[in-house]
Parts: sequence; structure tokens; C-alpha cells
Amino acid sequence: MTMGEQIRISAKTLAEVAMPGFCPRCFWIKRKVPKQLPYQSFPGIFSSIDAYSKRVVHSRFDKGQGPPVWFRGLGELVSYIDPPHYSKFKIIDEDTDILLTGSPDGVFVRADGSHVIVDYKTSRYTPYQGHLYPLYEAQLNAYALIGERCGLSPVSALALIYTEPVTDEATAAEDRVHREDGFAMEFVANIVDVKLDPGIISPLLATAREICDLDSVPKGRYGCKNCGLLDDLLELIGT
Repeated sequence: MTMGEQIRISAKTLAEVAMPGFCPRCFWIKRKVPKQLPYQSFPGIFSSIDAYSKRVVHSRFDKGQGPPVWFRGLGELVSYIDPPHYSKFKIIDEDTDILLTGSPDGVFVRADGSHVIVDYKTSRYTPYQGHLYPLYEAQLNAYALIGERCGLSPVSALALIYTEPVTDEATAAEDRVHREDGFAMEFVANIVDVKLDPGIISPLLATAREICDLDSVPKGRYGCKNCGLLDDLLELIGT
């Protein structure tokens, strides 16, 4: 197979290849459509909560208080680094000529000078979240791979930080959550360690390159729900 021109793929997009239910057809279509596919939206409030979580954690370091108590599973942290922008946090994989980019949610420095890369998730940690582990594992290891060549060497650990809203009736009735201008919502945090293994990224890049270089849409995964919805839509409009 002759390799095409250089392509750019984000760590988040590449991570889709690692999922057990990965569908080549869906991946190819999303890569070929230059803009967001129709009928898709993502509530911006989750990005706002993730950003607030970062500010809460960073503020403790800024005030000289060190990491919050619930960060204890991440080792002895002494400081944080503002996550680099994706325009600077990137590498070129020479084997596939893929420009791999990313933007970690959080980067912390341990006492030994190594780095911990984390990703914040505004969500309850449920069995479904466990199903998504391969996606997050690949995304964070892609960040580690980039980080080793972009100023974050060495990377010593990866983790997911789930911030779960406390919404039970008893808490909602507490006086402390009521304010003159509205109300406050509390969160509890759960940290899930992610195996550090940047070696898993190379095969994903090779698969992504192979699919992206196809001139026509590949066959979808058997039982893919998105493919089924697309086929129903094409049948509906008579294509």
C-alpha cells in the first residue's frame, strides 16, 4: 500500500481505534467529513465543570497548600504545569507520517521530577465507564508518548479523575448549599489509575493510517449501531 500525504489525528480520535467495538467504516466517514457530522451536539456545561475542577486543584498549589487530600493516590506531587496547547503538544510518527496531537487536562510534577498526566471526567464511575477504559487508556498513553518528546519527560503515571456530583435529597436540603443567588453543587472525586504503556500507540497509528488511505469506505463492523442508523437514514432518503 502506498502511503498518502501526512494526516493529523488527535489523541482522542486515535483512541477510538482501541475500543473493542471499533468500526472502520464509522472511523473512515468521520475522517472524511471535514466538519461535525449532522445531528450531533455536546453540552458545554461539562467542559465548564472540568475547567472548574482544574482551577480548584491548581488553586491549592498556588496558595502553597499542595495537592488536595483526594490526590494522595497520585504520589508525592510538588507542583503542576499548565497543560500545553495542542498546537505545541504534537509529534510526527515517522512510520505512518501521522501528526499526533493532543492537549492533556492536567499535568503534575512529582518530587522526583517525573510527570503525572491526568484526564478529568465529570461523571459517575459506573460499569459503563469501565467499558470505556480502553479509549481512555489509549488517549492518555498518546499524551505520554507526545509528552516524552515535548518537555514532559519522564512521564511516570497516568490517571483518570472522575468528579461526581452529589445529588441526594439529604445534601440538597442542607443549608450550606443554598445561596442568595442560587445554590451550590458538591462533588466527590474518584481516581482511577491507568496503565502507562505508550507502546500500545504504534499499532493504533498503523491501523488509522491504513483506514485513512482507503479510497472508498471500508466495510463496517458487524452489529455496529451507528452503521445501522446510517443505513436506515440512507434508505429513508432513497440513496
